Amino acid sequence: MGFFRVERLSIAFGGLQALEEVSFEVPKGSIFAVIGPNGAGKTTLFNCINGIYRPDAGRIVFKDTEIQGKKPDRIARLGIARTFQNIELFSRMTTMENLMLGRHIFMKNGLFRGAWMWGRRSFAGREEVRHRRAVEEIIDLLDLQAVRNKFVGALPYGTQKQVELGRALALEPELLLLDEPCAGMNSEEKQDMIFWIKDIQDELGVTILLIEHDMKMVMDISERILVINFGRPIVEGTPDEVTNHAEVLQAYLGEDEPASGSGMAGAGAGVSPF
Repeated sequence: MGFFRVERLSIAFGGLQALEEVSFEVPKGSIFAVIGPNGAGKTTLFNCINGIYRPDAGRIVFKDTEIQGKKPDRIARLGIARTFQNIELFSRMTTMENLMLGRHIFMKNGLFRGAWMWGRRSFAGREEVRHRRAVEEIIDLLDLQAVRNKFVGALPYGTQKQVELGRALALEPELLLLDEPCAGMNSEEKQDMIFWIKDIQDELGVTILLIEHDMKMVMDISERILVINFGRPIVEGTPDEVTNHAEVLQAYLGEDEPASGSGMAGAGAGVSPF
């Protein structure tokens, strides 16, 4: 039946049709990108997938389970985690503390057991050690050793994006939703982020659904791409198929026909059409 798919998903806010019959399928272990201009409905799509919005129609199926309308915590427990376009971290907590928050769905000790945390051998102590070990692996993967005990609010923007990625990984997802992971980063930070995303795919076996405006990044790492505009799907295909699609060029570049050395082919060389 497939790993993850969206079938004819639609949602409206008053008279605004934010998504209209959007359908696509993400193979397990792949990197799948959703692109489009601001206001196209990309983040609304993510909000429907992880339970922030309840769609008006359509289905979202993860490992043969319909998840549309489920609460975000239930969806997270099924194996779907997410980062946000705008960083959503606790600025007055350390990197380690923010990452530990991502382990909350696995923690079994409650108020009583936590109150009786007498050393490493207590139930709560053993659980704390186990989760810290998992977080340490994420810190090593994302090269966050130097900032483990620093307050997140004092960290550079690019490092905060790393911490948010790490917190999502702390939920041990099978499907990771990345909402503009490279937004606001410089060239060096973007290259590092691309490296980590590939490591997450290759070493952890995590499937990635990605929203991104940086076309060079999208073309470099995505196996398939869905283009949407005004909430409607335009085309789905490989990077080469998308860059040379007439409707895509018309919608985003105002061009009627693909032109040699221009258009989104040029965007793949580093000039973003957005």
